[in-house]
Amino acid sequence: MSKNEVADAKPKMKQKAYEKELRKLQVELCRLQEWVKQEGLRVIVVFEGRDAAGKGGTIKAITERVSPRVFRVVALPAPSDREKTQMYAQRYMPHFPAAGEVVIFDRSWYNRAGVERVMGFCTEHEYRHFLEVCPLFERQVVDNGILLVKFWLEVGQKEQARRFAARVDDPLRQWKLSPMDVESWTRWYDYSAARDAMLEATDTDYAPWFIVHSDDKKRARLNCIAHLLSVIPHEKVKREKVKLPKRSSRGRYDDRATLEGRRFVAEAF
Repeated sequence: MSKNEVADAKPKMKQKAYEKELRKLQVELCRLQEWVKQEGLRVIVVFEGRDAAGKGGTIKAITERVSPRVFRVVALPAPSDREKTQMYAQRYMPHFPAAGEVVIFDRSWYNRAGVERVMGFCTEHEYRHFLEVCPLFERQVVDNGILLVKFWLEVGQKEQARRFAARVDDPLRQWKLSPMDVESWTRWYDYSAARDAMLEATDTDYAPWFIVHSDDKKRARLNCIAHLLSVIPHEKVKREKVKLPKRSSRGRYDDRATLEGRRFVAEAF
């Protein structure tokens, strides 16, 4: 049995067990946050994968209990006409972290190796040039002291089909099903070939790819967070316990009564 088959054979994780483990990991993410701030670390986390691989849910699990001032999510739209004339990596670099920041790219410069390649949004020369210079670019990033962590979320055909079907009729998820997603649906093996070429060219010792099985979203999120915590060495920052002081009664008055006659939101619930 292959590794993929072993991953597929695992039963889906129960919600209660997932929430228990997620809380533990999110506590550790809060500790990592304090360490990043104290030490002035600069961290980039790249999330790539097929459509419906679970990138958004994993990023939400990472960021929902930490400060957006430390953990910033970058999800860039399609490049403007002006950006198309720039050096390719130029529009990503302004979003790179300063000291004490973790920047999470929900898709990144690897668009060129994936969707742009498969959908014909770049030339063959641009694509080949990217695969050639990307490792050099990432070497400069790492040599500058930035911690670069790259995740590829790998979803299977059957599970992707199930998730796409769920989006068709769910008004809360229909926005996730763009015309581009529908078109990419037909090109599974083109994306597989692009993935393989990308990994072959850009999986380096200094900026390796970490592949996450994501057919089970809950397990994928937990595995991804646990791995992220393991590759960023950190320690618990000692903090003095906060003691709330007694409120002053100076200038005391009925500050609720002064709101009478103001416009309140109707209490429909």
